Amino acid sequence: MAYVVTQNCCNDATCVAVCPVDCIHPTPAEREYKRTEMLYIDPAACIDCGACSDVCPVDAIVPGDAAAPDIDRYRDINAEYFQRNPRTAAPGAHVQPLPLALATAGVADPPALRVAIVGSGPSAFYAAEELLARRDIAAEVTMFERLPVAGGLVRFGVAPDHWHTKTVDRVFDRTARRDGFTFHLGVEVGRDVTIDEVLAHHHAVIHASGAAGDRRLGIPGEDLPGSHAAREFVAWYNGHPDHADRTFDLTASRAVVVGNGNVALDVARILVSDVETLRRTDIADHALDALAGSRIEEVVVLGRRGPEHAACTTPELLALGSLPGLDVLVDGPVTAGPDAPAKLKILDEYSRREATPGNKRIVLRFGTAPREVMGDGRTAALTVTDTGTVDRIECGLVLRAVGYRGLPIAGLPFDETAGTVANAAGRVVEPGTGHPVAGQYVAGWIKRGATGVIGTNRYCAAETVEALLDDHHAGLLAARTAAAADLTALVRARRPDALGGADWRAIDRFERERGREAGRPRIKIVDAGEAAVVAGAASR
Repeated sequence: MAYVVTQNCCNDATCVAVCPVDCIHPTPAEREYKRTEMLYIDPAACIDCGACSDVCPVDAIVPGDAAAPDIDRYRDINAEYFQRNPRTAAPGAHVQPLPLALATAGVADPPALRVAIVGSGPSAFYAAEELLARRDIAAEVTMFERLPVAGGLVRFGVAPDHWHTKTVDRVFDRTARRDGFTFHLGVEVGRDVTIDEVLAHHHAVIHASGAAGDRRLGIPGEDLPGSHAAREFVAWYNGHPDHADRTFDLTASRAVVVGNGNVALDVARILVSDVETLRRTDIADHALDALAGSRIEEVVVLGRRGPEHAACTTPELLALGSLPGLDVLVDGPVTAGPDAPAKLKILDEYSRREATPGNKRIVLRFGTAPREVMGDGRTAALTVTDTGTVDRIECGLVLRAVGYRGLPIAGLPFDETAGTVANAAGRVVEPGTGHPVAGQYVAGWIKRGATGVIGTNRYCAAETVEALLDDHHAGLLAARTAAAADLTALVRARRPDALGGADWRAIDRFERERGREAGRPRIKIVDAGEAAVVAGAASR
């Protein structure tokens, strides 16, 4: 039986490269790829070879007759994509691309290229892999991360109950073990070392620092206690050191999430998840303790537009409806005909469900815009506009999930409207002239905005590296004026407590070992001092 792509697809398209019959789409070369929710396998073309399943970094591809959750629905979702997007070329064998190491081999004396990467999330590691896997350059990569632990979006953004998605970190670990890779953890570029100092030791810098801000609602009361950005809540339950001491009021029976994308569904689900289920994840211990005492019974998820415009992906919406002890309901009718998209059909199904006594609830409400966060000194309600009428939703917690936003990087031109560094295909450019800023590049969310999923960063990073290499071959990158050893000495002088790659592997191993003892994937360290102690003990 044909293979099927399921919920935790990361879109990195490794599967596309190994498919012998070109049955996985959209490919990164197709226009639909940048906005697709997931990849799909054509059941009419698949030859059941399993090559895609073997290389999938997050185990998202399974046989169509596997005993996997919602497998029947995913067979339909995969087939539906090709009904709506019929292939113009006949299925058949195609030439698989060579691995990057082989495709770029044969250069007798490859030129040296030393690149600094700021950040340690998916786009940072994908960029590092693009550089280090090549054989037509002698690349060295120095990765700077201001936190004592690595991972970026994978560690601090992916929901703890999506452990399959987190396994993509295996790919990044292989990159970090490559020759030519150097890690400086607990070192902030701009605070501990200047960008000019970094450039003195490198030909170029790739900024892959993500989106550390969030978009606001712009309504009265938004800053009342009890009203927060979903980004902060996500960072808190995922153990981000900057947010570990946050507190969220979980004493009311209802919370409201504004926005209905995947982040909105994540925070809504975590708020009403069974605590025993969360105990089997890598959720931060402080969050687990707080959620164990939560009184929240209902989360209302608001969307400004109708159900046909729901921003969440189909897989996330589908998975939401099968959680034990949780009702997923829609406030209002949804009509989906036989030719409607799968997402709308799922919402139609949820709209016909009834509440189960004793269950917690997530209520999806559409056509509803937030108007004001109300309360005397703290959040007590959210007033909303629904089809022209004003309604009041009593609640003790409001989380806005209307988008992440990049923050300016000192010395680089910033697009305030987009929340990104001004760039063209990854090259940082001056907004007025379009002239490149020599040696400066961006990748990931700080380049394109907070769009896509983890694997989207692979091709975003590849585009940036291609631009960087073109500039390198054209002689547009300044020569280094200082040696690599000098940089290490500088970092140690400025940050004696800085950690390296061996230290991070020791921390990672320690977290996983503690997790295994408790029946969890890992137990996260959230304190920088504890991380240093663990790393130090391993080095003795």
